[in-house]
Amino acid sequence: MAWFKRKDAGIKTSTEEKKDAPDGLWYKTPKGNIIHTRELKNNSYVCPDDDYHVKIGSKEYFEILFDDNKFTELNKDMSSADPLNFVDSKPYTTRIKETIEKTSLKDAARTGVGKLSGMEIVITCMDFNFIGGSMGAVVGEKISRAIDYALKHKIPFMMISKSGGARMMEAGFSLMQMAKTSAKLALLDEAGIPYISLITDPTTGGVTASYAMLGDFNIAEPGALIGFAGPRVIRETIGKDLPKGFQSSEFVLEHGFLDFIIDRRQLKSRITTLLSLLKN
Repeated sequence: MAWFKRKDAGIKTSTEEKKDAPDGLWYKTPKGNIIHTRELKNNSYVCPDDDYHVKIGSKEYFEILFDDNKFTELNKDMSSADPLNFVDSKPYTTRIKETIEKTSLKDAARTGVGKLSGMEIVITCMDFNFIGGSMGAVVGEKISRAIDYALKHKIPFMMISKSGGARMMEAGFSLMQMAKTSAKLALLDEAGIPYISLITDPTTGGVTASYAMLGDFNIAEPGALIGFAGPRVIRETIGKDLPKGFQSSEFVLEHGFLDFIIDRRQLKSRITTLLSLLKN
């Protein structure tokens, strides 16, 4: 006779009454570590077990950097036009409209003005969720106006890049933003106003070839992909295998293109130190 006998029937909960755990409560890193999203947020979206930096957007970066998450957003209603009447798998206007509805963003960059450790600063941050963070006319114009604001009020400017490069749907108009933003940054340099460029994963194409690499301080997050063309394109072009870690922020730092790599958990304190030194 079995030593255990169930007196009641098995699980009685009906299928309709079953409660599943809500989506988004847990996050799994590429190395398999699992962390609660609340703990992840409290840790600046970095997994404490393996230091994996989760890809985040302007909302999260502004929460991390601005004191008490208080800031004024500039040019928030600016959105893309369709100067070329571009159509690929769908019209560009349709793609823009659908992306706005999906992400609640107007375009691939947002600008905020507020205080970082009590110091006034202008921060423009790119959002990869909006058509791969691609740089179009609106992104270029928002960055230019952010620099104009920094010039007018004589306060530092910080750019957080995360982009696949120029937006193909705007062709030459998007490429013009490289020269436009670079010229604006030259004015910032002439005025002696600090510009800090934070490069995050991934930053490629025309963004890398312009404002992302023009900072007084070029800094990056650990393990970020930084380059112009992708590694597959380069490999197939030169016909050779690439070095281990090619185009990672560590590789780029080793070859002199970055000033330092910063863990996101120390980002605000390090930016505060930089601005304090420049201020004095």
